[in-house]
Amino acid sequence: MKERKVIICHYLILSIWALIALFPVWTMLVNSFKKQLDIFKNPFVFPISPNFDAYLYVFRESNFLLYCWNTLLITVVSIVCVLFIGSLAAYALVNWKGLGSKFIYLLFLAGIMIPIRLGTINIFQIIRSMNLMGSVYGLIPVYIAWGLPMAVFILTTFIQDLPGELMESASLDGASKLRIYSAITIPLIRPALGTVAIFNLINIWNDIWFPLIFNLKEDQRTLLLGVTYFFGTYQTDWSKVLVVLTLATLPVLLLYMIMSKQFIKGLTAGSVKG
Repeated sequence: MKERKVIICHYLILSIWALIALFPVWTMLVNSFKKQLDIFKNPFVFPISPNFDAYLYVFRESNFLLYCWNTLLITVVSIVCVLFIGSLAAYALVNWKGLGSKFIYLLFLAGIMIPIRLGTINIFQIIRSMNLMGSVYGLIPVYIAWGLPMAVFILTTFIQDLPGELMESASLDGASKLRIYSAITIPLIRPALGTVAIFNLINIWNDIWFPLIFNLKEDQRTLLLGVTYFFGTYQTDWSKVLVVLTLATLPVLLLYMIMSKQFIKGLTAGSVKG
């Protein structure tokens, strides 16, 4: 009976927390179907007759689809590079037994603890020296550097827990290190790769700091930076702003719902040993 009460209490707390977390999403969604005046009259109730004018304007009159393409391009290229470089680095660190590997691993851990925005001035100077200012391609190396420390940390922990007998058997059969990496290691660490991909997707998709700092051109803007297009000097069209934010949120939510089990499996893989 006591255990049942504890379980009910846990579910109650989680339900309350879920409602608190979903409340801003609900508010954003329902107000995206309202006119400007209706948003301020009753912002928390779904409209009886939804208004789609803001949605039509965003798709027809703005550069929303272009901003989506720019964001998708940056996100996909950055994540692929992070997964490839991060998995290679993690594989090398696990198999390289020496003081050098521990030192390099500590450097990656330091990259997790130190916020990348502290180096904004230096990053700005590097990107400018590469003649990538104002271009979406200037964001890709920044996001790769941002995502690698966490990727190496998660993947190293995951690879360390793989059965050593598999690697030894493959090595005795004449498989090279590269062959073991591609044929054995990569298939076994797919949950961890999914976790790393979701982490980086959230960071890149929701970032407005570096696109704003790099002064992206109109046709090079990312999705969240494009939201500023609807902010006026004296007046803001909140219905259109909420439409863009709603559409920008959907891909991340859908991907997380699809890959949530893999995401949790990747996070908890190295937490229990025995």
